[in-house]
Amino acid sequence: MIDKNNIFFNIKHYFFLVGLLKANTKIQKQKKCIFADCFEISRNMVKPSIPKGTRDFTPVEMMRRNYIFDTIRKVFHKHACLPIETPAMENLSTLMGKYGEEGDRLLFKILNSGDFTKGVDFQDETQSTNKLAAQLCEKGLRYDLTVPFARFIVQHQNELTFPFKRYQMQPVWRADRPQKGRYREFYQCDVDIIGSNSLLNEAELVEITDEVFRAFGINIVMKINNRKILSGIAEIFCNADQVTDLCVALDKLDKIGREAVCAEMLERGISQESINGLSPLFELNGLSNEEVLQKLELMLAGSETGLQGVAELRKVLDYVDKMQIATRLEIDVTLARGLNYYTGAIFEIKALGVAMGSISGGGRYDNLTGIFGLKNMSGVGISYGAERIYDVLNELNLFPQHILTPITAMFVNFGGDDEIYALKGLKALRDAGIPAEIYPDNAKIGKQMNYANAKGIPYVIMAGENERNQGVYTLKNMQTGEQQAVTVKDIVGMIR
Repeated sequence: MIDKNNIFFNIKHYFFLVGLLKANTKIQKQKKCIFADCFEISRNMVKPSIPKGTRDFTPVEMMRRNYIFDTIRKVFHKHACLPIETPAMENLSTLMGKYGEEGDRLLFKILNSGDFTKGVDFQDETQSTNKLAAQLCEKGLRYDLTVPFARFIVQHQNELTFPFKRYQMQPVWRADRPQKGRYREFYQCDVDIIGSNSLLNEAELVEITDEVFRAFGINIVMKINNRKILSGIAEIFCNADQVTDLCVALDKLDKIGREAVCAEMLERGISQESINGLSPLFELNGLSNEEVLQKLELMLAGSETGLQGVAELRKVLDYVDKMQIATRLEIDVTLARGLNYYTGAIFEIKALGVAMGSISGGGRYDNLTGIFGLKNMSGVGISYGAERIYDVLNELNLFPQHILTPITAMFVNFGGDDEIYALKGLKALRDAGIPAEIYPDNAKIGKQMNYANAKGIPYVIMAGENERNQGVYTLKNMQTGEQQAVTVKDIVGMIR
């Protein structure tokens, strides 16, 4: 954003300079330099900024974010999941068509290098935006981590052992409208189990989710459904080929409400009669999981696919019950998750006690690697949104205080021989794995103490001539004010 006051100031000086140029031939000879300086001033008036929907992270924010990543990573490691990474950009052909029409519109596309307009007919009014984009762009920023993971599996299948458990923590990009909890660049923390059809994998993902959010101290409810149930509902109440339209509309239920969802179904070609038949779906809230399953078995009696979805759902719930997982699971038949690639179980996790939408979600996909040429490779996964988790932890004041004090001790710098003696103690603490630093300048002790206080450093270590002669250091507890002369070995033990 340009500062209007600065513009006015520089315009006045511009005309002042022009007057001088006309009045003084000596200045006239130097006008190129003066105009160059004016241009440089004007250019510098533009304040630095970043694109909408992206953020810088301060040290405090990064320490909190690293706490989130480290906590999730520990749980993944406990479940024998292995890390991978994929490039920020993928071939557009890899990404397009995997997320539905709305997902395709939210893809960030990258212009080709060089003369990217060569051979492109901009006068052809019959070509669609996607067709034009395909000519101008061969690459795009990844929309999620699941589709790149499927591409990764196909390319590296001979290097992996299946079933393969993978986790991945990287940023993704979506050209969405920025708002609270929704950004254009954000991090996902994904865990997937691929190469197995066993529903035990779904149960393990529920267990992983339970452990992750218990570690954060966040109370959650985990919504669960099955895309086969939705396919069965489409078969019976609509048309089998309308399942995608049904899912895309239902996926917006939390955001726009039942009435608007029904209106969108009409726009998508689902008849009013079909919509009326779907009414019982919206009336299942408040029933127990077993009651919902029984009603679904009656509603879907004419659909083999739908009944298979009910059976799978019952099996997952049975596993979770026997594994004594504490997280509350609720069947939500309106849970659709609008991504096209889900084929079985689908999950959505919501935090209790906060006004926040989904903070995690995922599901079973049977055919995702098939589009890249590798058939019969079923997988299931869940993605945890780091930004949403951050906002919940912040709102509930659940970030541990200790993560904001990464530096445990600071040595006061008295200069000369005292400085060298402090450096020896500093090395001993670092060798013992204790994060420590020395103030770099021989400044007044008050200034050094203020620095330690500002950074929340719990211990300050001082050593002058007396300490050097005795081979000790004075350790000060910055919270209590207590201080004592001890050896560096004692300091290590006390801090630990």
